[in-house]
Amino acid sequence: MSSRNERGGAAKSAVFLVAALVCAGGTIAAMMLYGNITRRKMEAESKALKIVDITETTIDPAEWGKNFPRQYDGYVRTADNAKARFKWSEGRPPEEAEHAAQGGNPDSKKAESKLESDPRLKTIFNGYAFAIDFRERRGHAYMLHDQRETERVKQRPQPGACLNCHASNVVAYREAGLKNGAPGSLEDPLLSPHGQEQLFTGWEKVNPMKYADATQLVSHPVTCLDCHDPKTMALRITKPAFIEGIANLAKSDDPVPHLPSVEQWRKGDRAKPYDANAMASRQEMRSMSCAQCHVEYYFKGDEKRLTFPWHNGLKMEQMETYYNSVGWNDWKHKDSGANVIKAQHPEFELWSQGVHARSGVSCADCHMPYTREGAMKYTSHQIQTPMANVNLSCQTCHNYTESEIQSRVDQIQKRTKGQLDRAEIAVVELINAIKAAQAAGATDEQLAKARDLQRKAQWRADFINAENSMGFHAPAESVRILGEAIDYARQGVTEVAKLGLMPKAADASEKK
Repeated sequence: MSSRNERGGAAKSAVFLVAALVCAGGTIAAMMLYGNITRRKMEAESKALKIVDITETTIDPAEWGKNFPRQYDGYVRTADNAKARFKWSEGRPPEEAEHAAQGGNPDSKKAESKLESDPRLKTIFNGYAFAIDFRERRGHAYMLHDQRETERVKQRPQPGACLNCHASNVVAYREAGLKNGAPGSLEDPLLSPHGQEQLFTGWEKVNPMKYADATQLVSHPVTCLDCHDPKTMALRITKPAFIEGIANLAKSDDPVPHLPSVEQWRKGDRAKPYDANAMASRQEMRSMSCAQCHVEYYFKGDEKRLTFPWHNGLKMEQMETYYNSVGWNDWKHKDSGANVIKAQHPEFELWSQGVHARSGVSCADCHMPYTREGAMKYTSHQIQTPMANVNLSCQTCHNYTESEIQSRVDQIQKRTKGQLDRAEIAVVELINAIKAAQAAGATDEQLAKARDLQRKAQWRADFINAENSMGFHAPAESVRILGEAIDYARQGVTEVAKLGLMPKAADASEKK
C-alpha cells in the first residue's frame, strides 16, 4: 500500500512538473512574442534613423542616406534600372535589335540613339539640335551626365535654363539669389518669404547664363532636397517654373478634376495665386513633384525664362494655341522653311488626360510603389518603369495576372508606335513635298498653308514621340493626337499638289 501511494505521489509530482514546465515555456514564448511584436511596432513607427542633421544646404543624397538607407538604396539603383518593355529597336535588323534590347554595351557612356533606330527624325528635326543627337531615356542617376555629354549642348549654345530639369539646383539658385541682393541666408526655410525670394532671384539670373557656366554651379542630378523638406520630409515644390506654371493653369478654364485643390481654389476669391505648397494634398504632391520636370516647356524672351505653356490648359492643342498667340517657334525647318515647335517631355500633360489621373492614381503610385521590409513600409525610390515590378505597381489595383497586364501594356504601346510611324512617314512626305515645290519655284505665299499644316502635324507627332510612355499614360488621347498628325500632314501634301508644280527629278523620269 505504501509503495502504491509513493508511486501515485511520484506520478502527481511528475505531472505537476510537466505542467509547470509547459506553463513556464508558454509564458516565455508569450513574452518573446510580445517582445517581437513590440519591436516590430517600433520598427514600423520609426521612419528614419537620426544619425546626421539634414538642413536646407544638404545637397549630397549620401548624407540623407545615412538617415534613410532604404530610400537611398533605391535612389542609387536608378543607375541600373530595368529596360522598358517597349523597345525603340523594333524594326531594326535582328542583330542590332538584340543589341539595343539588351541596353547596348553596359559600359557605354551614352544611351542608345533614337536617331539611329528612327532615321526619320533626322528629317523631321533638320536644322535643330535634336537632329544632331537624340538618345533614349535613362534613370535619374544619369540625368546630369547625359545632359552635359549630349552633342546638342556641345555643338549648339544652350542656356542655363536647361539645368531646371537635370540637376539638384535649389541651393545653387538660392546662392545666386543671395549674390544678387536677395535678403536672408541659406538657413531660412525654402518656403519662407526670404527663401522664396532667394530662389526666384537666383533662378532668373541662372536662366540666361551660358550652359557651360551654369552647369558648374551644380554637382548632382536631382536629389532628396529637390522634393523633400529637410525637417519634416514632407513633399514640396522647389522649381520656380512649376510654381508659375501651375498658378497659370489654375487661372485657366481647363477642367482639372484630377487636381481637386486647383478646382477648389477656383471656387474661392482668387485673391492670392494658387500655391501648391500651401494648397495641394499629399496625393496631388506625389504627382506635382514629378511635374516639376516631366513637362512641356520653352525658354521665354531674352531672359530665357523657363515657362510651362499651361495658360489655356494642359491639352496638346491648348498649348499649341498658347504658342501661336505668343508667336513662338523653336526653329525654322531647314528643308521646308516652316516655323515649327519641338515638344519636350510632356508626361504630366498626357497623364492628365488619362484614366489613371482621373482615378486619383499618382505618378508615385506606379513609378515609386510602396515596398515592405519586415514591418517597415516605405516608398521605393528606384524610380523606373512600372513593368519592372508589376506586382507592387499594378496588381494592388488590377486583379489580373502579371502576363495579362504586360500583354495589355504591350498592345497599347505597339498600337501607339504603329500610329506614330504612320504620322512620321506622313510628316516626312510633307516636308519632302514642300522642299520639292520650293525647288520648282513655289513662293512663300503659295507654301504658307502647307507649312502651317506641317507645323500642326509635326507638333502632334512629336508630342507623342517626346512623351516617355509610348501612349500608355492616355491611350485614347495618344491615338487621337496621332490621327490628327496624319490628317494634317496628308492635307499638307494635297495643298502642295494643288500648286501643280512637279519636281525636276519627277519631270525627267516622266519623259523617260
